[in-house]
Amino acid sequence: MSTPRPVPPPGERPGERHGDPDRAGRVREAGQAVGRGVRATGRGLRGAARAGGRAGRYTVRQARRATRAEGAGDSGLSRLIEMHIFNTAGDAAVAISLAGTLFFQVPTGEARGQVALFLGLTMLPFAIVAPLIGPFLDRFSHGRRWAIGSTMAIRAFLCWVLATAVTTGSTWLFPAALGVLVSSKAYGVARAAAVPRLVPDSFTLVKANGRISLSGVIGVAVSAPIAVGASFFGSEWSLRYAFVLFVVATILAIMLPAKVDVSQGEDQMVLHGPSDARNPRRNRLRIPASVAFALRANCGPRWLSGFLTMFMAFLLRENPIDGYRTEVLLAIVIGAAGVGNTLGIALASLLRQVNPTKTVVVAAGAGAAVTLVSALFYGVVPLALLGLTAGLSQSLAKLSLDSTIQRDVHERVRTSAFARSDTLLQLAWVVGGFVGIAMPLHPRLGLGIACAVLTGWFVMVLASRPARREEDAPSTAVR
Repeated sequence: MSTPRPVPPPGERPGERHGDPDRAGRVREAGQAVGRGVRATGRGLRGAARAGGRAGRYTVRQARRATRAEGAGDSGLSRLIEMHIFNTAGDAAVAISLAGTLFFQVPTGEARGQVALFLGLTMLPFAIVAPLIGPFLDRFSHGRRWAIGSTMAIRAFLCWVLATAVTTGSTWLFPAALGVLVSSKAYGVARAAAVPRLVPDSFTLVKANGRISLSGVIGVAVSAPIAVGASFFGSEWSLRYAFVLFVVATILAIMLPAKVDVSQGEDQMVLHGPSDARNPRRNRLRIPASVAFALRANCGPRWLSGFLTMFMAFLLRENPIDGYRTEVLLAIVIGAAGVGNTLGIALASLLRQVNPTKTVVVAAGAGAAVTLVSALFYGVVPLALLGLTAGLSQSLAKLSLDSTIQRDVHERVRTSAFARSDTLLQLAWVVGGFVGIAMPLHPRLGLGIACAVLTGWFVMVLASRPARREEDAPSTAVR
């Protein structure tokens, strides 16, 4: 007679107590497998963390080695490059935060009026900075490090103010944003004034500025994804991230080599005025015709950059191309401009033996030509080509201007020349942005008018080209 199997208590399944040993073994094996999986996952995570740490340290070492190559470490240029990386990283974070706050959270009509006022107010400080910043730095050149550091510290403070204004809707939003923009442009002028003092003997000034510009591209590329990720938690977090970057940049600015403040052997630049036979020194310090021509040619690509930045931001929001989201279209245009800018920097080494005067002419004409193509065949591909050309022409034109200043401007006034030229180019950008805001949001009409403006300016630049004998002969400003 068989023995009846025990009945498990209520709520207990068969095999969970003493019966069904096979099932109990399977449960133990499953638990052990889970334990092994957890341990393997932990080891994998630790290995990945160690590999990531090694890769990060290797990347930092390689980056520092690159910035210090060819004597840049000994001259102090590497410190300026490292500082510029944090500067552009902070500017990228501010731009990403304000793009969501300024353009995509305000009705189109209201945003256009506010941004127009924003740019209008921006023009006034630059109208004062243009004639003053160069002479000021020449007169008080012992404070260049503190001037650069001040532009960083001001932006750090204003980013913290902006973070609060964005969340509370404070009226300080636009004044603080204006202050960030002005401080950013003032930094560009102050940095340009400091670069000639840090150029290694094996460098040309064009190469030094190209390396600094390339470091800025790297700073934007690294910082932009972080800022975008922070902005998902709110625009104020990307601004707080920018605050940290500008604080670090302020410290790096103060740590620049002391020779940045050395002013021995420098004089003030005279931008215009008739020749004075009784005062040869004044003639020697006048800006050469070749530099004035290169500066005029640069204004066209810089104007186009400002125009496209503002015009496309509103146009693609109000009239997006069918099948594409506004954010995607803006990313295409802005990304193409960034690629063009980087490509121009990379090509600078190949164009060293090319006449800078011809290069600025080609760059100015290319912008007008591609704007016409975009107006006639409006679409995603022409817009991407327009962004690429705008970035490429602006980059090459600026590097050609740097080369011309290095070749034709006396060393004792080169600092002031860079400060003045950068300020004037920033003014051209602001004017282009203002025109882009005021333009009707019709793609072919707006781009057609932009093409007409650029073509007219291009013709004027060609008409003002210096005679070949004046272009090729040594300038009166050459030492």
